Amino acid sequence: MEPPLPVPSPLERTPSALPRSSAAGTPVGPPRLGWLDALRGIAALVVVFDHSSYAFMADFRRDLMPEFNTSRYGIMVFFLVSGYIIPASLERRGCVRTFWIGRIFRMYPLWAAVVIAVLTLNMLGIADIRADFTGQNIVAAAVAHVTLLQELLATPNLLLVLWTLSYEMAFYLLVVALFTVRLHGRSAAAAATLAVLAAVSATAGAVLPVSALSGELGTGPLIAFASITMMAAICCASAGMRVLQVCGGLLGGALALALVAFNGTVPMWEGLVILAVMFLGTAVYRADSGQSTWWRAACTAAVVVACAVGSAYGDSAEAPFTRRGWIVAFLLAVLTFGIALALRRQRIPRWLTGLGTISYSVYLVHPALLAVTDGTIGRWRQDKPVLELGFYAVLLPLCLLTYRWIEAPGQAWGRKTARRVQPP
Repeated sequence: MEPPLPVPSPLERTPSALPRSSAAGTPVGPPRLGWLDALRGIAALVVVFDHSSYAFMADFRRDLMPEFNTSRYGIMVFFLVSGYIIPASLERRGCVRTFWIGRIFRMYPLWAAVVIAVLTLNMLGIADIRADFTGQNIVAAAVAHVTLLQELLATPNLLLVLWTLSYEMAFYLLVVALFTVRLHGRSAAAAATLAVLAAVSATAGAVLPVSALSGELGTGPLIAFASITMMAAICCASAGMRVLQVCGGLLGGALALALVAFNGTVPMWEGLVILAVMFLGTAVYRADSGQSTWWRAACTAAVVVACAVGSAYGDSAEAPFTRRGWIVAFLLAVLTFGIALALRRQRIPRWLTGLGTISYSVYLVHPALLAVTDGTIGRWRQDKPVLELGFYAVLLPLCLLTYRWIEAPGQAWGRKTARRVQPP
């Protein structure tokens, strides 16, 4: 997840939406899109609870999950927010090259810092990495992680939350594809089409083996092919020639669709629903900005919700209690987004927008901190609310520091780099 987002999700605001900053780099003014920050903050806290409850609230989590899948709730909120803001960022820039520069400097600095920290702490015996890379070529696994597509390339995630970033990256590739062929305004159609395909695949019982393409082609060859294709797509779409832009955009979009549909670790219908949810967020953005009508956005939401729920019910491979928890989480995520949208002109508490500002840090840093607690105090069989609260008490100040010293400078470097390469 931007964090899809996130993701969730690593998101980028427009200049008018950026809060004023003090000399110390701390946001001091309310952002115009504070309701989106609030959503990200809520989603981040829910995802943290979902993962930390394994260690400190295991009994409570075991009772809750069949009724309410907290992980799916949080990431669906992140994906809706990503869908709202990411295409707006690209269209505001009007330049694929600067869009990708912004994404790279937004996502990678903190990602790299967290990955390096976890690997280092693991070597020192302080952190416990639970990902199983047995039989995996380490170089290939590293390359897959660098592309952020590892979840779609049959590679275990070094940290569990990184899987959502793969769907975020797939969404970026699709958004760029539509932008280069000048169909970016068809967000509602894209959302509805993906949702219907998800429902058809679930109803038809289109059950593929996990990572089907990797099984046919081999994980290493697919990683090499996908990495080269992705780089070629980004470079061509960022070029100055119109024909290269179109070819690059289509190449990246085709790669994203193929990986999501045929090489994910979730069922095909859920991968397509994730993309549909993000494009639903875009359809809402277009209605909110006057580019489309609210009637069209409402109809799109109805189609996406109906197809998503129908797909979950139609998945015979899932146990009924698992389906129920997923459906409740999905519906509550859409409802949460709708309520926040309705209240978007109201004053948002500053602490909540501030939490949204550091939500990417919260999302990426908390599994690293959990790896440390797993490697030191371990996991508890009985519920320990005090440890759960203590985890948050350590995490949030730490995330303020990572935002101040890693995220904010990275975004500043990205803006400077983008200005240098901005076409005249």
